[in-house]
Amino acid sequence: MLKKTFNYLIKIEYDGTNFIGWQIQKKGRSVQGQIEKVLKKIFKTKIRIIGAGRTDKGVHAFEQCASFKTDKEIKNKIQFLDSSNYFLREDSISILDVQKKDKTFNSRFSAKERTYEYRIINRRGYPALNKHKAWHIKKKLDLQLLKKGVKLLKGTHNFSTFRAASCSAFSPIKKINLAQVKINGESITIIFKSRSFLQNQVRSMVGSLIYLSSDKWTLRFFKKVFKSKKRELCAPPAPAHGLFLKKIKYK
Repeated sequence: MLKKTFNYLIKIEYDGTNFIGWQIQKKGRSVQGQIEKVLKKIFKTKIRIIGAGRTDKGVHAFEQCASFKTDKEIKNKIQFLDSSNYFLREDSISILDVQKKDKTFNSRFSAKERTYEYRIINRRGYPALNKHKAWHIKKKLDLQLLKKGVKLLKGTHNFSTFRAASCSAFSPIKKINLAQVKINGESITIIFKSRSFLQNQVRSMVGSLIYLSSDKWTLRFFKKVFKSKKRELCAPPAPAHGLFLKKIKYK
């Protein structure tokens, strides 16, 4: 008799500071790798998890999602969460929730929208409490130019300018559902929502927006760079530690 297979979705929060990124690699500690080690302890067998997004080294997540299949049912949700987080707490990883899904669910391909936030602290003083959680920019930024630049990124475009050379996406054309700037005193948050993003797209867009808002580029030149589809014209990507995977939407 064939064993029944259960498909689960887990929601995960993590501090990416001390990881090589989400994905398992030959060398270094990954978020995926640490979670799989813990699931192996709990289920007594190797478990492979599929992440909804592959965050880079140093990138954080408020709600990353991953799915996995197992022939062992999670009968006590609280016990599973407590056991998992007992082993993960020293890694600054927390499993926030676990949900049973149908057989066809895949955390990556079933996602309808991904939300990323990029955080900036714009002041002279060093951000002692947010050393690894925001990009510190001393020079006063032109917030009106920043808003104008962000607005241009909304909609369906060819984002080749902001695409990493190693990006494996089939097409550079993406639709940005939301491109928004929130300002709270010295704190600036740039928010992007899309079904999917190209490799390094968000950090590259933010890097170029900072060139614009710090007077290195004019708005006209920013538009020219964007429309050029040439990666070599892109500004340096923003540092990874200011980027957060905020939420994955499935419905």
